[in-house]
Amino acid sequence: MKLRRKLLFVLLLMLVLVALPFLRPGTMRPVNRPIARYRDPGQHQFERLELLRGKHEDLVVLAFSGGGTRAAAFSYGVLETLRRIKVRQGGVSLRLLDEVDVVFGISGGSFTALAYGLYGERLFSEYERRFLKRNVQRDLTLRVLNPLNWRALVSSGWGRSELAADFYDEILFHGATFADLERAGGPAIAVGATDLGTGARVVFVPQNFDIMCADLSGFRIARAAAASSAVPVVLSPLTIDNYGGSCGYREPEWLRPFIEATSPPRPAGRVLKRLQELRAIDEAGRDRYLHLVDGAVADNLGLRGVLDYLEAFEALRSSGFPTPLDHVRRIIIFVVNSVSTPSFDWNESENPPPTLSILTKTAGVPVDRYANESVELLKDIDARWSMLREMRDSFARSRDKNTLPAYVQNAPDADIYPIEVSFQALKDETERERLNQLPTSFHLPDEAVDRLRSAAAKILLGSTELRRALAEEWVGVDEIGPPSQ
Repeated sequence: MKLRRKLLFVLLLMLVLVALPFLRPGTMRPVNRPIARYRDPGQHQFERLELLRGKHEDLVVLAFSGGGTRAAAFSYGVLETLRRIKVRQGGVSLRLLDEVDVVFGISGGSFTALAYGLYGERLFSEYERRFLKRNVQRDLTLRVLNPLNWRALVSSGWGRSELAADFYDEILFHGATFADLERAGGPAIAVGATDLGTGARVVFVPQNFDIMCADLSGFRIARAAAASSAVPVVLSPLTIDNYGGSCGYREPEWLRPFIEATSPPRPAGRVLKRLQELRAIDEAGRDRYLHLVDGAVADNLGLRGVLDYLEAFEALRSSGFPTPLDHVRRIIIFVVNSVSTPSFDWNESENPPPTLSILTKTAGVPVDRYANESVELLKDIDARWSMLREMRDSFARSRDKNTLPAYVQNAPDADIYPIEVSFQALKDETERERLNQLPTSFHLPDEAVDRLRSAAAKILLGSTELRRALAEEWVGVDEIGPPSQ
C-alpha cells in the first residue's frame, strides 16, 4: 500500500512538472488608479442620494448583513417583497422598492446590493440562476485546486480573493466598474470591507476613496464584493493601493465644527473616532497598501456608517449648524440581519467543545452581539429625538421659545423607523429553527434559498413597525411574490 502511494505521488509530481510550462503565468495584481487632484464634490454623501428624485422628506435605507448565500438569498427576498408593496406618494401609487435611497451591503449581502444597483429590474429574472442557486463554493474550490492556477495564486499580492473576484465577474458582474454602477441610476450602493492592519472600515464609496486619493470609478465591483466577503483564512486579503496625501484632499465643510472646535458639538464620539480612522488612511507613507478582509469583521450589518451620520446630524443641529438632512422628516431603515443562531448542546457536557468549534464561535460572537447593539442604538436615537421634540413643544407653549437650550430648540424633526428583518421575527418556531441551522457558506440547496426568500416576505408583510412607518401611505401588496412553502 505504501509503495502504491509513493508511486502515485511521483506520478502526480511528474504530471505537474510536465505541465509547468503551460500553467497560467504569474499574474499581476490589479492596481487601482490614483487621482491626480482632488475635486470637492460640493455635496455631502446624503445630499447625493436623492439627486434623481429630488429632496423628498423620506430617507429609505436598506442594510444587508453578511452570511454567505444565506445573506444573499434573505436580502434578495427583501427586495422581492419591497417590489410588491405599494405606497401612495403625492396621489400616485408607487412600489416601495422605488423609494429606496441607499443600500448598504456587507459580505454575502454585498452581492445582492451590488447586483441590484447594477441591474435594477433585470436582477429579478437573472440573479437566482446566476448566483443564488449556483454552487459558488464548489466552483471556487475547484479553481483553487486546479494546477493551472497555482502559479497565479503564488504571485505577489494576488491570492484566492483575486481568483474569486475573477469568478464573480464571469458569472455575475461581467467586468462592470463603479462608473457603470453610477450610470445605472439606481439607489446609492455602499459595500464595506475591513482593513486588516487597523480594523478600520473601508467603504466602497467616493468619499472613502477620495481620502485615499484613489479613483473608484474604474474599480471593478467584483473586486469590491470579493473584498467584502474575504473571510479571513478561508480567503486571502484583497490588496488595494493607498495614495493618501498625494492629491490635496480636504475634509468636507460639514465636518468643520468637529475639526476646528476646541469643544466639538455633542454627541460626537462616533464621528471623531471615524475621523481618526480616515486620517490614518490618509497617511499613505505609513499605509501604502490596505489589505482588505470580510466587512463583517468591522460591521456585520453595515449600520455603523448610518449611526455615524445620524449622530453627526444631531450634534450639528444641537449647535445650530445647517445639515444635509434638515429636510428629512422620516428615516426608514430596513435592518436585514441574516445571522443564524444554531443550537448547541455544549452546556450539557462537562467536556469543552472541540477546538474548531471554539474558534468558529469565538469569531462570531462579537460580530453578532455588536449587530444587535447597533439596532438598539437606532431605537435609542429615535427615542432621544422624540423626547427633545416633546420638550421643545411643551416649553414653547408655556414660555418664550428663545430661552430654550439650543440642543432642545434645534432637536431633529425626523422620526426613525428601524424595520428589523431577522429570523427571530418569525412566529413559526419550527421554521425559525430550520433557518437558524443553515450554514454560512456560498452554497445552499435550492429549497433553502426559496425558504429564505419566503421568510423575508412573511416577516416584512407581517411587520407592524413597517405599517406604522408607512401609516396611511400603505396601499397594498401585489400578488406576485417569492415561492411559497
